[in-house]
Amino acid sequence: MDNRALTRAFRLVAQLMELHEENPFKIRAYEGTANALEALSFPVADVERTGLPDRTGLSKTAAAKVAEMLDTGSFEDLTRLLAATPPGVVELLNIKGIGPKKIRSLWKELGVESPGQLREAAETNQVSQLKGFGQKTQQAILEALDFTDQSRGKLLYPQAEELAHDLLARLESVPGVKRAAVSGEVRRRLETIETVLLVAATESPAAVHGLLGSVEGLTPDPRRSGPFAWRGTATASGVKVEVRLAAPADFINQLLLTSATDAHLTGALTEELLPGQPASLRQWLKREQFAQEADLYTRAGLQYVEPELREGLWELPLARANQLPRLLEDADLRGSLHNHSTYSDGSHSLREMATFLQGQGYEYLGICDHSQAAHYANGLPVERVRQQHQEIDLLNQELAPFRIFKGIESDILSDGSLDYPPTVLETFDFIVASVHSNLRMDERKATARVLRAIENPYTTMLGHPTGRLLLRREGYPLDHKAVIDACAKHQVIIEINANPWRLDLDWRWVHYALEQGVQLSINPDAHHTNGYADMRYGVFMGRKGGLTRAMTFNTKTAAEAADYFARRKANIKPPLEFKDSLFG
Repeated sequence: MDNRALTRAFRLVAQLMELHEENPFKIRAYEGTANALEALSFPVADVERTGLPDRTGLSKTAAAKVAEMLDTGSFEDLTRLLAATPPGVVELLNIKGIGPKKIRSLWKELGVESPGQLREAAETNQVSQLKGFGQKTQQAILEALDFTDQSRGKLLYPQAEELAHDLLARLESVPGVKRAAVSGEVRRRLETIETVLLVAATESPAAVHGLLGSVEGLTPDPRRSGPFAWRGTATASGVKVEVRLAAPADFINQLLLTSATDAHLTGALTEELLPGQPASLRQWLKREQFAQEADLYTRAGLQYVEPELREGLWELPLARANQLPRLLEDADLRGSLHNHSTYSDGSHSLREMATFLQGQGYEYLGICDHSQAAHYANGLPVERVRQQHQEIDLLNQELAPFRIFKGIESDILSDGSLDYPPTVLETFDFIVASVHSNLRMDERKATARVLRAIENPYTTMLGHPTGRLLLRREGYPLDHKAVIDACAKHQVIIEINANPWRLDLDWRWVHYALEQGVQLSINPDAHHTNGYADMRYGVFMGRKGGLTRAMTFNTKTAAEAADYFARRKANIKPPLEFKDSLFG
């Protein structure tokens, strides 16, 4: 059991206790344990049980519960609370925007014990009649239920990748399997996955069927399966699982067919087709067997197309002209911008965030703790900004040549202004402007709000443009074209927030941003040292949009980034009334 699973278990107990109106001090204790577990940078499961209090900093009581959870899969309070709560009510806790107190009212006053019953109560206007709800809350609940239904049976990319590679290892161990590979949506690096698909080359399909039918956690679907395809679902998530079986000689063809969209496979290869020449990649695959994937593209007169680009959008015309770019790679990144520390809602100190990143071979850290309007995230009042800047100056002397840049994630207020005056904004090296509140504006108002923030001369970068949480919350409605055009005009960088729940800017807009000359930055939004590892997911999303090293801001060296920030600040002409620095 990993730290995240432990954290979820203790947070669930806190939620269930609040649901049952138990002792608030115990609730806070469980929340504290969850926060402490989340902040740890080593696997708790690897620690000797007797040493848990010393290694984790937990009390002996909390450590004993952690040990019990690790050894048995549960502990007394969790078992008791789950037994006292209908499973459907526990499921309601996963619906974004409905807290335990509201769920208790729905359960006790309306008898709602499942998402289906909640939908029925909302659609018959019963929810709005409850004290503390009203029509707006009722409508928000219906929208949340719709979004939850749409997300059912899907996984975030990292979860799907883990499942796919587990299945791959199992397939490769089956006697008679010559080759196997992950394909489909996972190979194309989609942000959410509906089907985890693999391809295996074997002359003994029955052996593969036997293995997959016996894997704990997989539910076979015999009606959808056949001799050369095993289909089923992952029991826990409901995500579809499919394994295509091919003769060894046909393995590459099957891999190509399953790792591209139909639009890519059927797109025109030339503007003028010669008689007898295949008109599409699919036709080439029907005509010939290929030994390597690159052979198909060579035969079709195309530049090789990486799997993540095989969407049938803009890649084929560029491949015809041999103009596909060299895509960004993990090793191209020199620094990590947009990260949080214990100054706001991060799990690690500024020193810990910096030294960990330095140890990973990076040249710089951009610290972007939350700004003063973000009370929910311990946002920094002006005095705390001053304290952080003093600490950064000292650390930069100590850690040189590693560099910490003074940043802030400044809240975009409802009117589009940033939540510090220019006298404070001018003290930062760079500013990431992000929306965190009032997410229910219509597209016109929401776009106008963001455009005003982009026009602010202190805005260096636009953070997670839509604020979406994949599979949990829809994004902020924006006119993406207008936003990207404004960033091009005002030379504002757009982040690809690499947190797997966000992956925002959506990769579908990356190519347009590049066409407009907008630089992008792969930002992990790390609140913990392990959050830096998420940058690979941001790289995947950038690659899907055709992102190159040259157009990625944080491929710059520390000196180049410092020069960029300095030149940008030098061009700002603040109003005369803000001429004197607040910290001068």
